[in-house]
Amino acid sequence: MAFENLSERIQKALRNLTGKGKISEEDINNASREIRLALLEADVNFKVVKDFIKKIKQEALGKEVQESLNPGQQVIKIVNEELTKMMGETAVGLNKSKHIPTIIMMVGLQGTGKTTTVGKLAYHLQKTDHARPLLIAGDIYRPAAIDQLKQIGGELNVPVFSKPDEKDVAKIVKDGLAEADKNKNDYVIIDTAGRLEIDEPLMEELERVKEVAQPDNILLVVDAMTGQAATDVAKGFDDRLDVTGVILTKLDGDTRGGAALSIRAVTGKPIIYTGQGEKLTDLEDFHPDRMASRILGMGDMLTLIEKAQQDYDAKEAEKVAMKMKENTFDFNDFIDQLEQVQKMGPLDQIMKMIPGMANNPQLKNLSIDEKQIAHTKAIVYSMTPAEREDPELLNPSRRRRIAAGSGRPVVEVNRMIKQFKQARDMMSKVTKGNFKGMENLPGMNSPMAKMAMRRMNKSFKKNKRKRIKNMKRFHS
Repeated sequence: MAFENLSERIQKALRNLTGKGKISEEDINNASREIRLALLEADVNFKVVKDFIKKIKQEALGKEVQESLNPGQQVIKIVNEELTKMMGETAVGLNKSKHIPTIIMMVGLQGTGKTTTVGKLAYHLQKTDHARPLLIAGDIYRPAAIDQLKQIGGELNVPVFSKPDEKDVAKIVKDGLAEADKNKNDYVIIDTAGRLEIDEPLMEELERVKEVAQPDNILLVVDAMTGQAATDVAKGFDDRLDVTGVILTKLDGDTRGGAALSIRAVTGKPIIYTGQGEKLTDLEDFHPDRMASRILGMGDMLTLIEKAQQDYDAKEAEKVAMKMKENTFDFNDFIDQLEQVQKMGPLDQIMKMIPGMANNPQLKNLSIDEKQIAHTKAIVYSMTPAEREDPELLNPSRRRRIAAGSGRPVVEVNRMIKQFKQARDMMSKVTKGNFKGMENLPGMNSPMAKMAMRRMNKSFKKNKRKRIKNMKRFHS
């Protein structure tokens, strides 16, 4: 994640406030100084940092905080709320046209990953909106740009409109829109040319494309690794084109990530999506409150749940939830779940979405080798059908046979079976709303993790009636 250093330093500054019965103005000043330095080193805009720290100090020194039972946790709450406000408070989606197609014009400097992001957005719309998009190849200058877009379109089974011999980009876009109208595409995504820096010929061309296309959305693709420079780029494009939103790419490639915290505050333009990888699946809706939670080490359970739901059949999910609740989850279910989780992305990133796991020292250098997963599968596949359904059958002689069959040491087989049983028992408790024992897991005793757990507990109780209704529907 792009905020690892920032997250670690902010948490350290806030950790010094927790556990105190009363916090002084000096305590607040010291914590504010650490947070300010952390934000500046993450390349957050100076004015944004100044305003942010001012608000935190005003709120933290207020009567409500000073007289509360746990002022340290109140300060964490304030920092969380102000971080969320800084990034825009609520998630913002695309502007949708009343009549198809919804037209999206992608703009940005060269090297930001614009063409790849066109493909990511097409895939995202296919998954979330069952879209039938058309891609228009409007970058006629960069070598192989058209070929790259066609390759991406081929992978997604999405048509790409191009006219390699045409030199007028506005004419290409006009003809592409006519094609979309003929084929009844519900989205059109226009890839445009970039430059190493903003220049007049680029802007004039983009203005002509805008005039022809009359786009519902003009999305600026910005490289998060450029730090504060990203806000200058955003302002330059916005002044000429009136950008409707931002897609922040390469958020996984740098420890600064200050662009995500600065862009909304400086330009007033919302971040709509973030890209955190090179695969076409690596595009996420941007939620300011969830990003704030990640930065503060509270995890991001909602995004984790959404990732799971994207590749999950609702009825199958209810079935697994019921098996977890009844503690009948077996090794067949375990393999199915493991394969589902692998589809969601790198396991080390997924782990850090769990409250208490982000910046956990034990996960600092976590890198889950695919070989480990292959070894686990080999152990399970070496079990008999009866053993997979009933782990209690696995006595020492059976475990030795499984070790020989999978080519893994007996100690590894024992460890895997033990971990499976512990995880199964824990999930059985959690699905019943019993979070007791979770605080003993690594990293769960931090104030941020405890706050996240309280939220989960509250949410669990709030949605209990809905879950019971779903369970009844599943069994009927």
